[in-house]
Amino acid sequence: MAETLTATAAPEAPPIRRTLWGAILVLAIAVTAGATMRTVFSPLQEAAKQTLGLSDVQLGLIQGVAVAVPMALIALPLGWLADHSNRVRILIGLSVVWTAGMALTAFAQDFNLLFVARMLAGAAGNFVVPVAISVAADMCMPERRGRSLLLLSLGNVVGGALAFAIGGALLGAVMENSAPSLMGLEPWRSVSLWFAIGSAVLTLPLLLLREPERHEVEQANAAVKAVAKALWARRGFLVPLFVGQVGVVMADMAAAVWAAPVLVRNYGLTPAEFGGWMGGGLLLAGVVGSVIGGFGADWGHRRKRRGGILTAALIAAVIAVPASLYPLMPSTELFGLAFTVLMIAGTVAGLVTATAIAVLVPNEERGLCLGAFMILGALIGIGLAPLVVTTASQALGGESQLALALAVTSVVIGVLSLAGFWLAMRNAPRPVAD
Repeated sequence: MAETLTATAAPEAPPIRRTLWGAILVLAIAVTAGATMRTVFSPLQEAAKQTLGLSDVQLGLIQGVAVAVPMALIALPLGWLADHSNRVRILIGLSVVWTAGMALTAFAQDFNLLFVARMLAGAAGNFVVPVAISVAADMCMPERRGRSLLLLSLGNVVGGALAFAIGGALLGAVMENSAPSLMGLEPWRSVSLWFAIGSAVLTLPLLLLREPERHEVEQANAAVKAVAKALWARRGFLVPLFVGQVGVVMADMAAAVWAAPVLVRNYGLTPAEFGGWMGGGLLLAGVVGSVIGGFGADWGHRRKRRGGILTAALIAAVIAVPASLYPLMPSTELFGLAFTVLMIAGTVAGLVTATAIAVLVPNEERGLCLGAFMILGALIGIGLAPLVVTTASQALGGESQLALALAVTSVVIGVLSLAGFWLAMRNAPRPVAD
């Protein structure tokens, strides 16, 4: 591989002697904030739909395309910046953007403004993950990378859990006048503004973070063409890995957008009634999935077998297929159980994938690699997933068939994801030396 690249060799970075857990905790807080701000509209969307007279298709556009388009346009430039500039400053900028998006959500008066608001909050909230992974990877040894990224994975899922639990509970409290309505806004708008204020506060810890030394660099100041060529040489591993992980993103996105409407329409629940236990299920999934994924990735890495680091992801993909039937469960208890199992599987697969990239892809290629993944994840996983479900429901008979459409599409996506992880294991490269 090295002889195909013309860039000069990188100077050796000082060896990592200890994991910087305090700094990684700050990164986890940033990931938590981003995940919360991009997800919190889900328990509020039915109320917004009634206020603004939106259709399911418009909700799908707001929750999917609004996030996917900017991610697809900016992912590669942002990935390049993450590889060649100060990543901490990027994280601070992203936090400012998603905070502004949440504030604009509170004051949006029509579909167009709400589309822009969710574009800012959703895209920035998703961008924080690959940048934080890039920073955290330089704060620990490769053999401990799965456990260090565990905190980031926890933050990502805890953020979604908080969005449902706090968002649903706060919406109910404002509607019942047991919590203050800011500036006399409607309950869902007031909740959005409360979250914007909280987001601004959570930006402060990032100001204390310092950019770490870069490790595992094969080429210093490599040109875009050289890095792209190097990534293309790894396509036998990266393409199926992206297929597997994009499937996970699609299933998670479909659940994040449409699980709440299914609970309202098919099970007769309100956000205040299901927000708590749904948030609790997401929190449980985040903790359990992150622990399994983090230790599973490190265990697989120690096996020294080709693609062994992806073993836990493959197992999780197998479990995710039957769990995808959660929208058709005969009771809310079984719905919650299957939904939680699916989220656990998705968390495991996502963390293992991130660890595999952090271990098997050289430092100077990681940002661009994750940027390329974000384009696929945005266009297919985020942009198409909500619309695929609504299209399927229309084909099956209309909005009343949302639950069936969600189950069918989730199962199909799960099978494709399983095939992707299996091929990625077979074609995985050897770990990159420090």
